[in-house]
Amino acid sequence: MPKTSRRIGELTENRVTVWDIASAQQIFREGYYGKPLGIPKPKNFDFEAPLVLDLIEAYYLTKEKKISIRRSTDHKKVTQKQIEEICQSSYTDFKEKYLVYSQLRKKGYVVTPGIKFGCDFAIYEHGPGIDHAPYLVNVLKPADVLTATGIVLSGRLATTVKKQFIIAVADSQKGKVDFFAFDWWRA
Repeated sequence: MPKTSRRIGELTENRVTVWDIASAQQIFREGYYGKPLGIPKPKNFDFEAPLVLDLIEAYYLTKEKKISIRRSTDHKKVTQKQIEEICQSSYTDFKEKYLVYSQLRKKGYVVTPGIKFGCDFAIYEHGPGIDHAPYLVNVLKPADVLTATGIVLSGRLATTVKKQFIIAVADSQKGKVDFFAFDWWRA
């Protein structure tokens, strides 16, 4: 495995890019982190492109000591505290979303941004290109209001794209997440 010092991501606004191709391939191989630039669905790990990481992925990888991050403007190192502050200003309810992301990653799931599905995360059991994401996850805090309309909207979307809808209620104070899955069936 390449040393973290070689695995450098460059922070530009709300993305981190790993320009070194060998490092990009290795990071992607280790858990389908990020997306190879210009390759929407890579067929293998031997792509010849930089890797673009979402902020939450980059933060997770810094906490796991798998990458270090530098600013694109001045090439100064971004500390873990600084990347956390950037994440908190970029994401609504970052602490809760990160708690869900990290718990799912630690359980062996591949977690990707769910924006194209209108949710927080799309979850794969094996990885993009290997299987389809069977789960869509929305993150809520314990005090959030969940309406019947919200459940129906999310459920209809998940059913349309043939995925199971999951609500993750994350309590960042306690470090606890409860997952609620919804199945839709006809009588």
